[in-house]
Amino acid sequence: MSLPRLLPVAALSLLLGACATTSDIEQTRRELDAAKQQTSARLTEVEARLSNERLLDLVKEVATLRSEMAALRGQNEMLQHQQGEVLKRQNDLYADLDLRLGKLEQPASNPAASGEAEAGASPAAPLVSPAQDALNKALATLRNREFARAVPELKAVMDKFPANSEAQEASYWLGVAHTYLKQYDAAIDIHRRFAEQYPAHVRAPEALRLMAENQIELQQKDQAKVTLRKLLKLYPNSAAATKARERLAKL
Repeated sequence: MSLPRLLPVAALSLLLGACATTSDIEQTRRELDAAKQQTSARLTEVEARLSNERLLDLVKEVATLRSEMAALRGQNEMLQHQQGEVLKRQNDLYADLDLRLGKLEQPASNPAASGEAEAGASPAAPLVSPAQDALNKALATLRNREFARAVPELKAVMDKFPANSEAQEASYWLGVAHTYLKQYDAAIDIHRRFAEQYPAHVRAPEALRLMAENQIELQQKDQAKVTLRKLLKLYPNSAAATKARERLAKL
């Protein structure tokens, strides 16, 4: 076959080969597009699922936080209520102690002369024992609300004059001073010993009541109940017993 006749055949073969290659590429491109769409759809589905799961987790976390906040609010309200009760109880206690301090007798002053003194005569000074003088000074310190100073002064009265009635009085007020200083353990011990050693003393019922009040301040409610019941048993008709019944009703 001559060369001129072969050229059209070759050209047709090349054209057919080119068409087949283009078709394959288009097919591959379509397959790639389809795969891309499938992958994109799957990715969207996964992202949606992850988003929903995360949203669910967030909802659970929010619910948990709300529950914890509600519990904390409840605890805070309870603490505020308890704090209010403690403050009221302390205010009542210290108001009662203030009233007792106010009733402390001042040292006796020199009596006024009932007439003109005889010429050359000097007025007689009141007789005050050393024990009473020491107690008066300690109580004056207590009335001035210098409780830290009053403690050693009252102890000195007890140490120097253990057999005197002034030592008993100093012991009671020493417990009061420790209560003002919020040294509740010391106050409890002092009032307990006072009540045990001087059961016939006029302040014995009150010593037991103050002992119970100090126990309450230390959250020793069971011990306070025992102390108050002891007071009611030993001194049922005392003024302290009336307050003890009121306190027991609240414990």
